[in-house]
Amino acid sequence: MDIIKMTRELGKALQNDDRYTAYILAKKKNDEDSELQNLIDSFDAKRKELNIAMCAENKDTDKIKELDTDIKETYNKIMSNPNMIFFSGAQSALEELVSEINQIITMCANGEDPDTCEVPKGGCSGSCSTCGGCH
Repeated sequence: MDIIKMTRELGKALQNDDRYTAYILAKKKNDEDSELQNLIDSFDAKRKELNIAMCAENKDTDKIKELDTDIKETYNKIMSNPNMIFFSGAQSALEELVSEINQIITMCANGEDPDTCEVPKGGCSGSCSTCGGCH
């Protein structure tokens, strides 16, 4: 079996993992949550408005402060939404899995034994040669 075909098999295995399934379900719930989507749209609009206000020749500092406060409040509402909380956890778990896979592949590409190389648990090992990338 060639390496690309094996990689595709790895991709299929990844998509059969519970962490991937949880991520897809959480993403779907987020997409279907109209209140959450409205908050996200409002957040994006306010952020654009803040950008424009900050780039204006005659800056309205009161308007900038108001927009900044609105953005922070909207962000907090988004992040406290139960669907977003679930999504964030599912996304982190999937990203951790993909990072571990990348680290193992990188260690093998650097000569480590595929059967015995271990990804350090709980963070960075300090060695960039075995790093799959920062979070």
